[in-house]
Amino acid sequence: MTENDLSFADATTLGSLVAKRSVSSLELTNLYLARLERYGERFGAVVTILHDRARAEARAADRALARGERRSALHGVPYGVKDLLAAKGGPTTWGAAPYRDRIFDYDATVVSRLKAAGAVLLAKLSMVELAGGFGYNEADASFTGPGRTPWNRGYWSGGSSSGPGAAVAAGLVGFAIGSETDGSIMVPSAFCGVTGLRPTFGRVSRYGAMALMWSSDKLGPLTRSARDANLVLRTIAGADPREASAKTMSFRTGRRRPRIGVIARSTEKSQAAVVSNFEASLAVLGGFAEVGGEVKLPDEDYGDVFGALLNGECAAAFRDLIESGRSRELRSPEDKIGGYEQYATLAVDYVDAMRRRAKIDRAIREMLAPYDALAFPTLPTVAYPVDLPFDKAYTETPGVVDPTTAANLAGIPAISLPNGFGEHGLPTGLCLLANPWREAQLTAIGKAYQRRTSFHRQRPPL
Repeated sequence: MTENDLSFADATTLGSLVAKRSVSSLELTNLYLARLERYGERFGAVVTILHDRARAEARAADRALARGERRSALHGVPYGVKDLLAAKGGPTTWGAAPYRDRIFDYDATVVSRLKAAGAVLLAKLSMVELAGGFGYNEADASFTGPGRTPWNRGYWSGGSSSGPGAAVAAGLVGFAIGSETDGSIMVPSAFCGVTGLRPTFGRVSRYGAMALMWSSDKLGPLTRSARDANLVLRTIAGADPREASAKTMSFRTGRRRPRIGVIARSTEKSQAAVVSNFEASLAVLGGFAEVGGEVKLPDEDYGDVFGALLNGECAAAFRDLIESGRSRELRSPEDKIGGYEQYATLAVDYVDAMRRRAKIDRAIREMLAPYDALAFPTLPTVAYPVDLPFDKAYTETPGVVDPTTAANLAGIPAISLPNGFGEHGLPTGLCLLANPWREAQLTAIGKAYQRRTSFHRQRPPL
């Protein structure tokens, strides 16, 4: 394989090449370190490159393999993490200027599990400051500057997992770990043309991760294929005595020929290419699944419910930052004041939102029960320009449904798959939701879809 082929190979392939001694982990690591140096700043994708740690872990992986010890299918594969995960060897900044020099001398559980599997940590990847909790409205919302999609640098890579999306798409890491509270894996996956998997709430331990909205935060992989997403998730999943919400649950699959419904009116007000790519995706899905029947989301103002919960929990998570006045050091104009507005959240609004959330959770699960997955376009538009406020970027907005927020309130899993291109040569995404703990079913559908398409193998013109 050429150097470029190695850079864009998926993690499953890279792990196999290392196991066969076709390439060493150290050679791969040096290749990716060089690419991070060359392209990381160009796409606003990197906070800290962990040169010493990466090379030490790569040498250890090669030595273990020489002894006949292959720890997992990810043995020797280099990766990056969103900079809200603690990791030895560099600062953990949460994308925010007040924390840019803060050091945690321990590894988050996800990082520890990947190290035990023989994977090699390359870098802390950029993110929207505080994962967007204070209400940013522009791409330039991190002390590292805006993340840029490798498909067109004039456009945003998405948030809040900006760096993981850009780094995977540009071939700077073998895979990445991001986080999602309300779209922060799905959005960069669609804007960067990569595969993103948001797990069920509780599937992955969040020990060592920044808290934004404790009742909704989730960690998951951004990868170059659905098979990688499945592999990485299985590696990082499971109970953790240090994190009460984390559980060990089986990876259940569904019927041999899956049944996929379509969320009603989910293409309303979407860009024409988003609609045509979604319709083409349904035709592909129909080649191996039973596709049909529009499914209406339960009537509820999901945004209001989510907002009340986020405001209360985010203000509690960053109480010290708000009370100290240091939130004024944040980059986004909205973020400089957003924490103070959240700090005024009424307890009655929070409690009422919790009650409404329980109702939403029951209704969403009942809606999903007859299906293995529900499909909709990940986003109604391609990526936003980096030089415009988000609310000025496009006239298209989601219609009367908000599947991503509804699904995050219910804590259910989703996968975003690249499914074509639209305006300005930018990627679009196909999103699939599933019942709780059915990530294996989602990745199985994703693998079948990607066997029949080539969008996940496309490379941006760097």
